[in-house]
Amino acid sequence: MNLQPIDLAIVAGYLLLTVGLGFWVAKLASGSIQGYFLAGNKLPWWVLGLSNASGMFDVAGTMWMVGLLVVYGLKSVFIPWLWPVFNQVFLMAFLAIWLRRSGKLTGAEWISFRFGEDFGARASHLINVVFALIMVVGMLAFGFLGIGKLAAEFIPYRFSADPMINDKIYGLIVVALTTVYSVKGGMYSVVMTEILQFFIKLVVCIAIAWIAMSLVTPEMIRAVVPAGWHDILFGWKLDLDWAGLARSAAPDQKVVADTAVSVISKEGYSAFGIFFILMTFQGVLKAMSGPAPNYDMQRLLSAKSPTEAAKISGFVNVVLLFPRYLMIAGMAVLALCFIGPQWTHMQAAAAASGHAFSGDIDSILPWVIRNYMPPGLMGLALAGMLSAFMATYSASLNAAPAYVVNDIYRKYIRPDAPQKRLVHLSYATSLTFAVLGALIGWQLTSIDGIVGWITTGLYGGYTVANVIKWYWWRLNGTGYAASMALGVAVAMWMAVWKDPMTGQAINALAAFPWLLLACLAAAVIGSYVTKPTDMATLKLFYKKTRPWGFWKPVLEALRDDEPEVQPNRDFWRDMFNSLTGVVWQTAITASAIFLIIREMDRFWLSLGLVVLCAVVMKFTWWDRLRDEPA
Repeated sequence: MNLQPIDLAIVAGYLLLTVGLGFWVAKLASGSIQGYFLAGNKLPWWVLGLSNASGMFDVAGTMWMVGLLVVYGLKSVFIPWLWPVFNQVFLMAFLAIWLRRSGKLTGAEWISFRFGEDFGARASHLINVVFALIMVVGMLAFGFLGIGKLAAEFIPYRFSADPMINDKIYGLIVVALTTVYSVKGGMYSVVMTEILQFFIKLVVCIAIAWIAMSLVTPEMIRAVVPAGWHDILFGWKLDLDWAGLARSAAPDQKVVADTAVSVISKEGYSAFGIFFILMTFQGVLKAMSGPAPNYDMQRLLSAKSPTEAAKISGFVNVVLLFPRYLMIAGMAVLALCFIGPQWTHMQAAAAASGHAFSGDIDSILPWVIRNYMPPGLMGLALAGMLSAFMATYSASLNAAPAYVVNDIYRKYIRPDAPQKRLVHLSYATSLTFAVLGALIGWQLTSIDGIVGWITTGLYGGYTVANVIKWYWWRLNGTGYAASMALGVAVAMWMAVWKDPMTGQAINALAAFPWLLLACLAAAVIGSYVTKPTDMATLKLFYKKTRPWGFWKPVLEALRDDEPEVQPNRDFWRDMFNSLTGVVWQTAITASAIFLIIREMDRFWLSLGLVVLCAVVMKFTWWDRLRDEPA
């Protein structure tokens, strides 16, 4: 389709403003490595919270969640627990404070703070760097795929007859623009441009919600979805009879129902009760392991103080979930009611050329923008989607040099390197990882596939060692390194292995319990066949961080020197706040969907639950935040 001049002007103006702002603030980061990676620990918590929320508002993830809502209805609010989305709640409740008390620059540097500098500690440090860099490349490839799909829908020029090639070439173009300002300005550029991008996305979310509520009535939605689509509760089986709806539906709606049947069959979520148990189990473990070494951790380490780090994670839930799900729900209901004719036409064209066709769930987001945004607003919507990509991409890209430069070059190669040299090396590292992410993204075809691998395969291998490191004193560097190395190796194997008979990949969620047990065995055996971490290192870690858990020998040793030291007795309060926060977060998400589909009784009920949880956490969480342990 051809964009109107006003739309092209808005998109071009947005790109110029973003790149210009990134370069303008770059001078703030150019003087030191602390300024480049952590913005000098000078930014207030609400600024970092807005930035973090903007970074999490990505295009590929939004496409995925729109498709989930179309297919699974209200039950889809639980599926992002695979990430898990409620890790922000556990960070808010206690883990962000523990992390920020270290005063470290990166997650890998924090590992040395926990395990010291012996051989096992060095191995754990290196495997953490390797994981962080794999994670960065995975997130860059994930974003590359989503933005290419979006850009190719709106730019009329075609480089190739193959639509996948066009997607990826346009992905390269947008990646190049984003890399320019991200590399130059580090954390300052990333944060300042993300705040601009957040407010653009906020306007787009409200506009799409308004259009959806103007064009779609509750009766129209009920006519095109199966019974149970509106229900947030579920049993052992999913019980959404899309197949039955397809048999009785009009031709235009039949292709939508058939697509839903295909998605459910491919993703394997029909046994929803079992899926929910596995998802919650691994989600809680992932949340208790703390932030992965990516842009989320960098924001928390950038906070002025430990309590401000906790406030960052709490604020993310407030500013991200409701507007994002207004957009997601608006796009989903527009697609349910109106996308059928286009998919039917595409199905007929495919059949005429001898090909099969099933609806592409990833195409719903650009379809809504193309068909329902008037001139001017369409340009703003495209700018919003570009900003969603650029925020996530630049945040992920900023994490890579922190690990290469600080945790490899400065730690092992040249500890006395001047600050300017470190900053220049950071530029080169960011460019290298931008190229790697694009090369891997070029090979991908499915957003859902890489989501599954990142959330369950890669995070699954990361989880066990990083849970134990907080709560059990006897885990040493060797045990941590053995568990992480096994987990990362299995995750990489899962990414490429397919059954030679069926061609099917491994179901990462079903494999998670076995991966968990194997990594747990590696951590325990590795720790017990080698000597414990030096007690001086453990005492310093415990004194500054003060986690709860199994730390009695360290506490007793510390009390020999400082008898007044108190243990952390807040386990039950932290668990209560975490549970309350998960309910609060889920109610925020559900309330946005209920508003769009006009289930007003349940909207007010969920909104009341949001307010009730917030009031409770004011007294049990906010008023009890402390920078330093007792």
